[in-house]
Order: sequence, then C-alpha cells, then structure tokens
Amino acid sequence: MAENEPGQDPKLPEDARLASLDERLQKAQADEAERTGRNRKAADSSEQLGNRVLSYLIGGMLGGAAIGWALDQLFETSPWLLLIMLFLGTAAGFWNIIKLSNRRP
Repeated sequence: MAENEPGQDPKLPEDARLASLDERLQKAQADEAERTGRNRKAADSSEQLGNRVLSYLIGGMLGGAAIGWALDQLFETSPWLLLIMLFLGTAAGFWNIIKLSNRRP
C-alpha cells in the first residue's frame, strides 16, 4: 500500500541529502529576505517624523532654488531671484516644521 501513497515511507530513515537540502533552502530564503529587505522592521513614528522634517527642509530649499533659477533665466536678473527664492523656500520649510511641531499628538 505504501507504493500508492505520496511521501516517504515512515519505516525508512530520512535521507541525509534531503535534510541538507532543506537546511540550505531555508538559509537561502533567509539570505534572500535579508537582501531584499522583506524582513526589515517597520519605521516607527519618530523615524517617520524625522523623514518628514528632512523632506520639508530639502524640498523647500530645492524648490525655491529651482523656481528662482527659472525666473532668473526668464527675466535675466541672475542671481538675485535665485537667492530670494532660495531664502523664501528655506523659510517655508522652517514654517512647515514649526506648524508640524505645534500639532497635538
């Protein structure tokens, strides 16, 4: 009857090659999960808040600089509009951070 049933015969010992293969497969799956970041823990609220603050600062500066540069090219007022818009973008970034810090949790 054992010939008709799938799986190993319980009377026979487990093949050492299969056990070794299972161990290597589990190790390879764990290594792949680590490499692709699937087993990484989720970001906590402090990390998310820090990323948001950093994006406000960088976004304000880069956005202001890009708009200022474009306006300088359009009106040929180099570098004055770039500097003014860079300053305004930085101020807007800090203003957003202040508003974020004044929110109640």
